Amino acid sequence: MENPRNLSFIACAGEALIDLIGKPDGSYEACMGGAVFNLARALACQGVNTYYLNPLSADRFGRMLRASLEADGVHAAQSQAVAEVTSLAVVGLTAEGHPDYAFYREKVADRATDAQSLIAACSAIDKLGMVCTGALALAPGDEALYLPWLQAQKRAGRLLVVDANLRPSVVKDMATYRSNVLAALGLAHVLKVSDEDLAALAVPGVGALDSAQRLLQSCDASVMALTLGDKGAYLLAKYGAHVRVWRAQETQAVQVVDTVGAGDCFLAGLLAALCQAGVRSPAALQALDSAIAQAALAHGVASASLCVMQRGCTPPSWQAASARAAQVQVEQVAPAQAV
Repeated sequence: MENPRNLSFIACAGEALIDLIGKPDGSYEACMGGAVFNLARALACQGVNTYYLNPLSADRFGRMLRASLEADGVHAAQSQAVAEVTSLAVVGLTAEGHPDYAFYREKVADRATDAQSLIAACSAIDKLGMVCTGALALAPGDEALYLPWLQAQKRAGRLLVVDANLRPSVVKDMATYRSNVLAALGLAHVLKVSDEDLAALAVPGVGALDSAQRLLQSCDASVMALTLGDKGAYLLAKYGAHVRVWRAQETQAVQVVDTVGAGDCFLAGLLAALCQAGVRSPAALQALDSAIAQAALAHGVASASLCVMQRGCTPPSWQAASARAAQVQVEQVAPAQAV
């Protein structure tokens, strides 16, 4: 019997870069990264047929990125390397293992594309059912690239996933950044935000859950994932005028090495579980079954936990995340219960 996750393809559009991660001795370790690149890898590692849409550089780092995609089973939609250099992010880690970024993204390979090229790439993918973007793709300067692409995918009937994943420390024009993110979230069927994203977007509310619920109700989306770092995550699902909420958390403390890629692995685990359960269209998402929602949330949290136990973004397999999900406690909570 064919694996149900292989019946549909997911396409990811957004940044691919090299994380130069600071080490205690003052040197830097070059790790492949970029939120959307990480998401594409993490989806493929969980058995999902995944395309990465953006071009990659012909330079050494670009060759590293392409080799990583191929090793993880991601299809590169742009087979021809480009002359532009690879994006860089210098990453310092706090004492708690949280990353602090400085980006170098002018005239770089992953931005050497346009909306029509992304639209054409999606049109060429047979059985493409879902598209994903977010993070730096929504930063000022790229709205003419990604927003028209998202609009075209929505008209084509595909399920749209947007991860806010804001980087306010490296963007000067926060007003435009917020506008871009909110516009993309307004188009999506599945939203992912963190409590830090909600604060950066200035979403009103008493606590993160209240803010998340207000944001979900202001959009056409059916489902929102809200991540809270080591405090677990929520999944909110809209059923007409009503919202149901589930919370998931590890039952035991997780040994954190660093948190690079944790949110990307969480989202990949969530989407992989939804695909596994046959939720691959906007219509299926609107009728999301409670058991499927809880299993998907647990799988997402487990995927993130396995990532943070290792240095850099190291996505887990479907089997590893499924085994870990047994240690994740999920419960339905009242929407009014803010954090």
